[in-house]
Amino acid sequence: MRDILYLSRPAEVSMADRWFQIAASDHFWIRRRFDVFRSLAGRMIGGASDLAEIGCGHGLLQHQIEEAYGREIKGFDLNEIALKQSLATRSDVCCYDICQRNPEFKSKFDMIFLFDVLEHIEDEDMFLQAVLFHLAPAGKLVINVPAGQWIYSVYDEAAGHKRRYSIRTMRNSVGRSGLGVTKWTYWGFPLLPALMLRKLWLMGKHDQDKIISEGFDSRSPFINNFLATASKCEPIPQKLVGTSLMAVVERNQIAR
Repeated sequence: MRDILYLSRPAEVSMADRWFQIAASDHFWIRRRFDVFRSLAGRMIGGASDLAEIGCGHGLLQHQIEEAYGREIKGFDLNEIALKQSLATRSDVCCYDICQRNPEFKSKFDMIFLFDVLEHIEDEDMFLQAVLFHLAPAGKLVINVPAGQWIYSVYDEAAGHKRRYSIRTMRNSVGRSGLGVTKWTYWGFPLLPALMLRKLWLMGKHDQDKIISEGFDSRSPFINNFLATASKCEPIPQKLVGTSLMAVVERNQIAR
């Protein structure tokens, strides 16, 4: 069990615990998400002194950055169940409520990751203002969110998603906090048929654990490898459509 630095008391979050039991570093979606990041913004890591992930869960992204870049990335979350399962090997794992605004972290991080976090937040504006407390004046946020409100389904409800995004709604969301999107891409276009089938398959189901299991589990190594291969059949960046949206976000010049 991973040692946790407790800076806040653990709390419930809008995220299904079952997801942490399924999501692994070899899952096709986790692998593709990191590949997209490396294509879109991976070079930015070299210029960042301090890295953090808000909503780190059980450390999948932390582990990937440790392995690919040899960097430490501080992880913040309130879900104690997830934190105890962390895959991070060198990076700090902290139980921390960013709304507490610990003075130690004021303007500390040059690069902050919000990977599949913002869609769980009811009050985006309050949350992003808390994030900005931790971001260096010229720092960058890297945000990944599910895309396409038209494919919102019972899976999203079970996973704790409040919404899915388009680039327009993403720009609106971050713009209210004085932020602008500087780079972005949709991704997951080859996976759209699978998500549409998932939406139909899960209609009328109510058991949250089963919905998460049937909606995210790749079920077999063959299917996992097939979907991993299929998911790579798109250029990055691409601006057409996808199952997810990744963006690099910075303070607008006027807001700095």
